[in-house]
Amino acid sequence: MTRFLVRRIPSALLVLFVTSILAFVLPRLAPGDPAVAVAGPEATPADIAAIRTQLGLDRPLVTQYLHWIGGVFTGDFGQSYVTHRPVTQLVGDRLGSTLQLAVLAALFMVVIGVALGVAAGSARGRAAKSFLDVLCSLLLAVPPFLTGLVLALLLGVFWRILPVSGEVSLLADPEIGIQYLLLPAFALALPQAAQIARLLQSAMWQSRSEEFVQTAVAKGASGTRITLRHVLRNSLASALVSFGMRVGELLGGAVVIEAIFARNGLGALAVSSVNQRDYLVLQTLILLAVAIAVVIQLLTEIALSVLDPRIRLEGAPA
Repeated sequence: MTRFLVRRIPSALLVLFVTSILAFVLPRLAPGDPAVAVAGPEATPADIAAIRTQLGLDRPLVTQYLHWIGGVFTGDFGQSYVTHRPVTQLVGDRLGSTLQLAVLAALFMVVIGVALGVAAGSARGRAAKSFLDVLCSLLLAVPPFLTGLVLALLLGVFWRILPVSGEVSLLADPEIGIQYLLLPAFALALPQAAQIARLLQSAMWQSRSEEFVQTAVAKGASGTRITLRHVLRNSLASALVSFGMRVGELLGGAVVIEAIFARNGLGALAVSSVNQRDYLVLQTLILLAVAIAVVIQLLTEIALSVLDPRIRLEGAPA
């Protein structure tokens, strides 16, 4: 385990370093000037120039980057151009909302994806196979924002079962908070669950043709035992790898879903930061999202080695 982490740390740091450069450069490629946004419509050119100097935007880009990345290493991500509050404070205030949504969506993604994948990979009848194939294809084709709108209309407007706007923290009131989370979490999870289901279905079909499964059939093992003990266990690696990849997409999809359901999370903060050209907030959000994805990927590789003993974290031959 230690050797695995030591080998992975340099590549993870390289990814974060490249991400920090992209996070710094990309917002500045968009049209607009933060100084103009801060100064307001009535500002004179002299006012804008003074604000640019105050914010450090008149310095060379390399100097700005080195100043920012140096602060990142010390835990200082700078202050928002617009609110003049520390970026860490702004992100911290919104992080809980997005984490609650992402964790519940990830749970739904795994449960629904594995259930659909097992059903599709075990279906015998032509009608059942066709139905599950159509269902997975439909979930894959429909983007999260459309799924969110449909769920909001059906369960929040036509049948007023769940709230469709706003949020209540799970920590403040779990019973009410979960009601506000269900619709956005489902909308965020369904397309990703279909991805996992497809991969698991394909892996199960392939596993059923392996010799160890044929041996179990010859020994008279029940269909349920063969599916759960032999086929599913040897097919979960594909679903696990897909889960690590899908988590990053969950964070990206949360931006749109939070806008649809009026949640005050990191997605809403990212949208407002783009509109206001609040570079430092945007840079931190991009870096944070990639850092989370890197950590999830490392955890996925570790879990994969536990699930499949043939895989060695140290890279030694199985």
